Amino acid sequence: MRRMLLICCVALLSACAGAKPAPAPALVAEPASLRRVSTGEVIGYTSSGAHVWRAIPFAAPPIGDLRWRAPRPPLAWNGRREAIKPSPWCPQVLNALDGVPAKRYGEIVGQEDCLFLDIYAPAMPAGAAATARLPVMMWIHGGSNVWGRAEQYDASALAARQNVVVVVVQYRFGFLGWFAHEALRAGGSLPQDASPNFGTLDQIRALEWIRDDIAVFGGDAGRVTVFGESAGGHNVAALLVSPMAKGLFHRAIIQSGSFQTVSLAKAEGLEGDRPDSARAVAAKLLPGGVTGENLRALPVKALFGAYSTKQREFDPPRVIADGIVLPAGGMLAALANPATFNSVPVITGTNRDEARFFNLLQPQLVKQAYGRFPKARDPVFFERLSDYQSRTWRAAAVDEPANIMAAGGHDKVWAYRFDWDEEGRVFVSHLDELIGAAHSMEIPFVFGRFQHLGALDRFAFTKANEPGRIALSDAMMSYWAQFAASGDPGQGVDNAQKPWTPWSNAPTDPKLLVLDTEQGGGVRMIADQESVQRIATELFIDPAVPEDRRCFVFSATKYWNPTLAGVPEGRCR
Repeated sequence: MRRMLLICCVALLSACAGAKPAPAPALVAEPASLRRVSTGEVIGYTSSGAHVWRAIPFAAPPIGDLRWRAPRPPLAWNGRREAIKPSPWCPQVLNALDGVPAKRYGEIVGQEDCLFLDIYAPAMPAGAAATARLPVMMWIHGGSNVWGRAEQYDASALAARQNVVVVVVQYRFGFLGWFAHEALRAGGSLPQDASPNFGTLDQIRALEWIRDDIAVFGGDAGRVTVFGESAGGHNVAALLVSPMAKGLFHRAIIQSGSFQTVSLAKAEGLEGDRPDSARAVAAKLLPGGVTGENLRALPVKALFGAYSTKQREFDPPRVIADGIVLPAGGMLAALANPATFNSVPVITGTNRDEARFFNLLQPQLVKQAYGRFPKARDPVFFERLSDYQSRTWRAAAVDEPANIMAAGGHDKVWAYRFDWDEEGRVFVSHLDELIGAAHSMEIPFVFGRFQHLGALDRFAFTKANEPGRIALSDAMMSYWAQFAASGDPGQGVDNAQKPWTPWSNAPTDPKLLVLDTEQGGGVRMIADQESVQRIATELFIDPAVPEDRRCFVFSATKYWNPTLAGVPEGRCR
């Protein structure tokens, strides 16, 4: 749901930006990129000093009898596979971020045979790759676990400049990725076929593929980092606690993620009243009786028809605490003891202004100057509301899980806050105020590629802010790569960055790395610690928030962290 809001915001601003990017040049197969994996030969191409292979299958097509089953190993192919074109998309609903005319928004596209991955590695001949043993980083894309694909993320700069192998993986999402119906549990040949977490199982299958085949691309299967943003960060957290992922990865980076799970009973419809529970959906689709066979026989478009797929409404259950792939007690409970989760080194962080993108859509907060250009009605109130919401996201995604892990004895946890907010403007729309360090804005810095907002990029990433953002991007890429290499971000790859020290529960100890340019205060460690109690206390004495609007802020903030509703500091009904 959050990603759907973000899509609308970017569409609104991009419409003001005008020009579309030039088409990419045609790609040509590079003989030096020829590799042989366990299922056949692949050949890729060269980009920005990296070899790139796209759309390599890591699992058998999850179609027919394999819909809503754990993924199986990929099928072999004959001849040489030209791995140049993007992967087919998994089934999803088109929106403004897909680069299509508005009349196509809401159209269902994609295919179920979509379990492919892309690989980016420093360009080298096959012989050198076989002995390179470089750190491997598996990226899991975001999109509310209902949207997205591998082709959106070009990791050539990260791979070439930081000497790492990056794997960008696709996975089933939406109701094809998480669907808990008892009829689907019958007849499986594997124990994990009884799990409703098919998307999580796809990511585990991708890790198994990396274990078996990444060496020919220069990767070290003993140094695998899983990292992802938003829903991708949520999925990284799921892998962190999944017993089925044990030993398949060795570090984890959670960017603006979540540690929430849906109970199996609620996802299935045995408890609660979710209209999109599996039982409710199956009964709507098959009123005459539900079996696994007839569910698997339904066309994909018929399945979509059982949901409301309008923007901001398509939010089916996902990341389910099933007791098979994920602990039945949920993620946070598992983190309390290093014996009950995959206690690898962890980085977790959020962006300072996560919520600003989403608030751009609220007409009570933002008006359209000249009918096109968004402006905050009350800039101070817009900033304060967004700040409280963003802080509650951080409390849930960073401070609470980091405190739990540290209290349980897991001391290999690092935390960050991304603060860059130096965007330019589109006429009267000040992007630094409307967007700032908003959700997903750290991605271009991690990948070293400032192509993120389509036509809006030229206004957000300007010549004026180029020196500072390039330096910050270099620092972030260095920290991420050093963490992937050693399990400790330290001072980056060349020991040239500010020391990044682990999380500490002690109130006065530095614990959070702020990532910003010198203009914004620089990269630095701070002792700040966030909690919902602190947020509620400060809200109800904040002179910048009118007293008659504090309950509005409190209610709007609970969405981002529901635990706020239960704190005694809250004063609203």
